[in-house]
Amino acid sequence: MTEDIKETFRKQRSHQPVVKLSIVEERIEKLKRLREALIARTPELKKAIYADYRKSPTEVDLTEVYPCIVEINHAIRNLKSWMAPARVSTPRSLFGTRSEVRYEPKGVVLIIGPWNYPFSLVINPLVSAIAAGNCAIIKPSELTQNTSRFLKDFVGKLFKDKEVAVFEGDVSVTTALLTLPFDHIFFTGSPRVGKIVMEAASKNLSSVTLELGGKSPVIIDESADLAKAADRLTVAKFINAGQTCVAPDYIYVHEKMQGELVTQLKAAIANRYGSNPEDRRKNPDYCRVINSRNFSRLSQVLDESVKAGAKIEIGGERNESERYISPTVLTNVTVESPIMREEIFGPLLPVLTYRSLEDVYRYLRAQGEEKPLALYIFSEDRGRTEELLLNTTAGGTCVNQAILHLANPNLPFGGTGHSGVGSYHGVFGFRAFSHERAVLRQGRIDTFKMLYPPYTDKVVKMIERVTRYLS
Repeated sequence: MTEDIKETFRKQRSHQPVVKLSIVEERIEKLKRLREALIARTPELKKAIYADYRKSPTEVDLTEVYPCIVEINHAIRNLKSWMAPARVSTPRSLFGTRSEVRYEPKGVVLIIGPWNYPFSLVINPLVSAIAAGNCAIIKPSELTQNTSRFLKDFVGKLFKDKEVAVFEGDVSVTTALLTLPFDHIFFTGSPRVGKIVMEAASKNLSSVTLELGGKSPVIIDESADLAKAADRLTVAKFINAGQTCVAPDYIYVHEKMQGELVTQLKAAIANRYGSNPEDRRKNPDYCRVINSRNFSRLSQVLDESVKAGAKIEIGGERNESERYISPTVLTNVTVESPIMREEIFGPLLPVLTYRSLEDVYRYLRAQGEEKPLALYIFSEDRGRTEELLLNTTAGGTCVNQAILHLANPNLPFGGTGHSGVGSYHGVFGFRAFSHERAVLRQGRIDTFKMLYPPYTDKVVKMIERVTRYLS
């Protein structure tokens, strides 16, 4: 496998100059071919993902197919303008020159995919890499073996391996790939592994985009519409069984409103997933935890939190053989509760209360570099919403909604600090896989030569004037 990886990398290095020179029509043709293949093979993709963790075919459409189609269509519509050199202004001191920024591909890139959205979180960055004119090697997650196998066949029938290739396998394959001098590495996964990827990249001075995670909070103020908030948060939290990097991780609500919020959350869960435990377990639209290790981790944190005083308001049912954990809401949770120690990444939703928003700000600031990938605000007060935005930080934010910022290709998606490095989607993805090359063209008139040595008194005075008046 190691020799195969090295040989494929060598072939892509050799072929990259050809791909770099591809014109906009050629890149668009590749994107269209990718889109048509995805549409044609969606039934196979649904079967693969269902085999990995019993995800609803309709939810596959919504969370795996739709995001890719949107990303591809957006790139096709805008690629010509993205690739065009961008003229920039010139300071008066450089009169006689004109300047521009050109976007050229970084070269040969590595895309390391996660298991929670094993198709779209590989294909979407690939769309950006192709649009920018790169060659790419993809390493899908070994935890979703059926989807990884599908990806290898899917990509292999669309591209020659000297342009795009897929390598399946465990962590040893990822380790072998990370030894190579890629021009850029795109990784989606946990902060813990993100640090390993960044350390490996530093040895070859490879640039990185790291899409990580963190505990994404929800803040509900006293003006919020609780029924709407509960319904939207129920969908955002329990889609993919909570295994979403931007899923609401915990809720902060004013202490006077907790009871009503919990009532509304119970109603929303009953409406979306079933009115009793058995109906929820049999619901075909609710998927399973990815593997036994994560099932045990979630079960342990739930049990420890209850032991520490948390109360299960709804849910808590588990079936180990099915890796099933029901949609669960917890109250009587404090910042010291076990469930608040790390990102949950599962269908457990703790509700915390506050008396003053200053208490919330104080807690969020205390997290230091562990800034959330997303933060959600529910408020009908515009002034308070602006206050919340100014006093918090996050990779992205929705107001009176959750996770939908992912669906807009005109918005950058990415974290800050502990939740990631860099961003992508739309033009932001194109730029992530491109080098912004500065080009200055000297015209016939060269005024700057008046500042060349020898530095006579006349030149010194000229430099002083330029520094003071023309910079």
